[in-house]
Amino acid sequence: MSFQPFELEHYQSRWERTVEVNLADSSVQCLVTREWLTADEQAALLSTGLYYPEVNGSAGLRQRIAAMYPEASAANVLVTVGAAQANSMVCQAILAPGDEVVVVSPGYRQVWGLALNAGCHVRELILTPEDAWRPDLDALDRLITSKTKLVAIVNPNNPTGTILTDVERARVVAACARVGAWLLADEVYQGTELGGQPETRSFWGEYDRVICTNSLSKAYGLAGLRIGWAVADRETIQALWRRHEYAVIAAAAPSMTLAELAVSPAKRSQLFARQEALTRAGWDVLKDWLAGQGGRFSVVPPDATAIAFVRYHLPIESVALADHIRTATGVLVAPGSLLGTEHHLRITLGYEPAKVRGALDRIGASLDRLVPVSAAG
Repeated sequence: MSFQPFELEHYQSRWERTVEVNLADSSVQCLVTREWLTADEQAALLSTGLYYPEVNGSAGLRQRIAAMYPEASAANVLVTVGAAQANSMVCQAILAPGDEVVVVSPGYRQVWGLALNAGCHVRELILTPEDAWRPDLDALDRLITSKTKLVAIVNPNNPTGTILTDVERARVVAACARVGAWLLADEVYQGTELGGQPETRSFWGEYDRVICTNSLSKAYGLAGLRIGWAVADRETIQALWRRHEYAVIAAAAPSMTLAELAVSPAKRSQLFARQEALTRAGWDVLKDWLAGQGGRFSVVPPDATAIAFVRYHLPIESVALADHIRTATGVLVAPGSLLGTEHHLRITLGYEPAKVRGALDRIGASLDRLVPVSAAG
């Protein structure tokens, strides 16, 4: 049987430990454990029992997650090994061969690949930089038919950083409701908003067939804990839980101890503020660097995320360009084609500004040798 590999994750895992600077990731610089824990919190971690934890997630963690979603209870929450596992289980529970699935491109192509591997027909809502990466909602209405089983979105979007407006959100929900399709809202970039914007509102509660997923990997800077969650109606949570038992049994107990701390209101605010400061500084560095690149690059300013989806105006495909950058500079960036859009690179900015600037300068110097600035315009 044919199999669609997860090309972006394979590309990153193949090279991320071999380079000097990894700017292909999609999070802010992740924390060291002692950086964000008090002495009492460190003691709580060291006191965590290493027996099997609650399979669906510790009660305290599920309660704290539920508190972030209006009128949700712990019974509406399943703790997973990252949002990746949550998304995977949703596809397992909902999809069957021949179903239609609608995804957004460019995007994180996990659901795209899972749906193809499940024998589904995948239809793509294409976003373009000419439209500032805004969705064509009339096109979405045409894509969603009576055969559509699942519509998957990432909001805020990876890699473009756009956030759906209230009007766009309502149109997405109405389009799903028209045919009874499930809406999978991957909300892992909630909390990464730029420019003083309010935190992105969850789709939870806007439709009876909505499933929301999230994790500690992006705004929290705690990717290594591998803690995510799904929020859905109780029946759907039970269906996901049954598949969770087959896949991993449970997430790790020490990770759940730390996760319960991370999603507490005070700690969550602290972690989000750290992420915002790193992201804001990274974007300042990128803007300054772009000004000196002679028109070789452009970017649509995003609403959120610490990642820039940078368009390059050079006659070379994105995998080849990313490979050139990696071998010439020791810097890893993500090719746009692996996110569904050619002639773009995904570049993470959420690190110390000097590190980001140094890596960008290396990229610029390597392109001077590949295509001089005077020839790029």
